[in-house]
Amino acid sequence: MQIRNIAIIAHVDHGKTTLVDAMLKQTHTFRDNQKEMSQTLIMDSNDLEREKGITILAKNTSVFYKDTKINIIDTPGHADFGGEVERTINMAQAAVLLVDAAEGCLPQTRFVLKKALEAKLKIILLINKIDKKDARPDEVKREVENLFLSLAHDESALHFETIYSVGRDGKAFLVLPEKYSSETKGDLSPLFETILEQVPDAHNENDEPFQMLISTLDYDNYVGKLCIGRVTRGKLKINQSVSLIDGEKILGTYKVQKLYTTMGLNRMDAQEVSTGDIVTIAGIPELTIGQTLTDPAKPESLPTIAIEEPTIKITIGPNTSPFAGKEGKFTTSRQIKERLLKEKETNLGLKIEPDPEGVKFVVHGRGELHLAVLIENMRREGFELEVSKPQVIYKKVDGVVCEPYEEVTIEVDKEHIGLISEEMGKRKGIMIDMKDELSGQVETVYKISSANLLGIRNSLLTKTRGTVQINSYFLGFEKKGTKMESVRNGALIASKAGTTVAYGLINAQDRGTLFIGTDVTVYEGMVVGVANRDMDIELNVCKTKQLTNNRSRGEGVSAQVVPHTELSLEQSLDFLGDDELLEVTPVNLRLRKQYLTMTERKTHSRRAYHQSQASV
Repeated sequence: MQIRNIAIIAHVDHGKTTLVDAMLKQTHTFRDNQKEMSQTLIMDSNDLEREKGITILAKNTSVFYKDTKINIIDTPGHADFGGEVERTINMAQAAVLLVDAAEGCLPQTRFVLKKALEAKLKIILLINKIDKKDARPDEVKREVENLFLSLAHDESALHFETIYSVGRDGKAFLVLPEKYSSETKGDLSPLFETILEQVPDAHNENDEPFQMLISTLDYDNYVGKLCIGRVTRGKLKINQSVSLIDGEKILGTYKVQKLYTTMGLNRMDAQEVSTGDIVTIAGIPELTIGQTLTDPAKPESLPTIAIEEPTIKITIGPNTSPFAGKEGKFTTSRQIKERLLKEKETNLGLKIEPDPEGVKFVVHGRGELHLAVLIENMRREGFELEVSKPQVIYKKVDGVVCEPYEEVTIEVDKEHIGLISEEMGKRKGIMIDMKDELSGQVETVYKISSANLLGIRNSLLTKTRGTVQINSYFLGFEKKGTKMESVRNGALIASKAGTTVAYGLINAQDRGTLFIGTDVTVYEGMVVGVANRDMDIELNVCKTKQLTNNRSRGEGVSAQVVPHTELSLEQSLDFLGDDELLEVTPVNLRLRKQYLTMTERKTHSRRAYHQSQASV
């Protein structure tokens, strides 16, 4: 049996998972009456992936085409989940680069192609969504060719096959159809045939000792921890002994209890596996991604997986608000630590270290979305957390303090371009490129420090009424630049604990925009909105109208409570100030001041001022 191992790589929302759906269905991986035949985004099994419409975790599946097994690795398209791309791309021999026929090359297209070329993968270009009204496949092909020229390390990478497709309809073409419609005949055979022709057979019958790099981990309730990877050489059988190696060190020798290969979305028991196949192994209790499994007779280690360093950090700790312990199952520092260490085993983009100042943990990640997904997953599992404002990671290079810089691409309607220029000017962004599109939108490209980029998504979505599209690409660390002045107004802070009422909220809404409505339980120091000026305002949102013998409580109140603005987790992280925290529970998100009472805040402010004066 021949084997091909391919990764599907693309910018987020260019159609990777939809294409994999069609590949699974057209190869009769499912029976005609199976529920998967009527589903979409079959590979996005995680609840968060389905809600956000993006791939977060890399996954592998397989299809059979003309007696050839094609292992398919569906990878994330967002740079925040680059660790997923980096740890799984080494299992592939080739990559199908998916590019939207209208949007063309975007920041993450560059990111995923760069990773694939670094791994020396054979590239097949698939220009997808050619049925769009504003599709421009020929121009997009030229864009991709220019991208190859800027990223390729040798000439062989510049020779690639181009296929045109409509992933949603499950159709691919070697030659661009003159006029595509849903009636145009076709299927994915051109893609499958190109894979068989362009990608060499990974299967190799030889007598060399077994060797495999661990690329991902999983867990089974019956057999325990599982490791997944591509067999680099040799064969492996059930009950055979293997050595676990980390660098030059042999960590132990274990017996293989179970072997699995993939058939569609399912794991199938196997008695023996050989070179080239992607396999799952059970029987090794303690292991981590990047280690090597080998035959004990020839314990040689494979190169570890290279991961780009984190750029953003947050502090996560147990909830300390007055409502602590009321809404979650897991509330202690020990439980949070165990969960974070478990996450670190599989999430290679994360770095976790104890906070020297207490029982909290400093978590380093690849971006705000990367960290937000971790927090949301913990929240759904029943954890109560306290999260600080995201901070940029600085590092010294040759004695110079450097910070991360990003290339940001912003697409917006022409009417909003002035707002974009104003916002990026405040944030010290440098415009690199600007071009008008046929659709009436303008695409601008900026270079900006990650520190000045924090919170921009929330700000621009508000200013453009949700019409802006923002994508970023990590450029690297450069000399620390000028930090922007604060662009956020002050907070509306609850001065008294209690339950919010209309009378108190009506008085508060004249001072700014509220984040809560009526009948919400609040505590002193909780942030209930954003002020309409640049200083914090304390107010009592639980205040009721005084009752007298002559008037009822509601009499004389003619104003209405304006509908409040509810912030998502990412928006809440964007909003946080230096002296604020986000309380995260399975039920609620609450913004709060680090010091809850006015007295504590004033005392801390005076202490900080005296310390700064002393240091001067």
